[in-house]
Amino acid sequence: MSATSGKGTPPLKSARSGGQRDRGARPEESAGGVVLRRIGGRIHALLIKDPYGNWGLPKGHLEGSEGPPEAGLREVSEETGLGDLVLGPKLRTIDWYFRLRGRLIHKFCTFYLMVSKHGDPIPQEAEGITDCRWIPLLEAVDALDYENAREVVRDAARIALGPKEPQAIDV
Repeated sequence: MSATSGKGTPPLKSARSGGQRDRGARPEESAGGVVLRRIGGRIHALLIKDPYGNWGLPKGHLEGSEGPPEAGLREVSEETGLGDLVLGPKLRTIDWYFRLRGRLIHKFCTFYLMVSKHGDPIPQEAEGITDCRWIPLLEAVDALDYENAREVVRDAARIALGPKEPQAIDV
């Protein structure tokens, strides 16, 4: 899912940008990814259209005893249909507030850089995803509807387009 929690309402303000206080908010943890692929010599990022019609990044809840890296890979695969994902470095954890059935939720989502070299993304409508689209990496920043997701993609661009770092992965 993208910067919302599925069947809730669109997000309220981020805690880091002066959002609502934690008083009474239930914390939730999710993970997702910025999936990159080289297409026609340019690096592209995969964006999804969420249940609210907004362009965002694939993500979702941790399940059972899985950690954020495993949940991120699983959720990206579930929402996009891609099975050849390669996990890269952690990008950042973002947070925001939203209401679900009248209850205030404080969502924390850890994003990872991922690479997919093969296969066509297929929006998984059962997951609430209505479209998947490869967008040139720098254009993807502006195509996103959520500011906190833009920061995550900027992090991915610094790694993918900057000098090679030991933790960087081959796109």
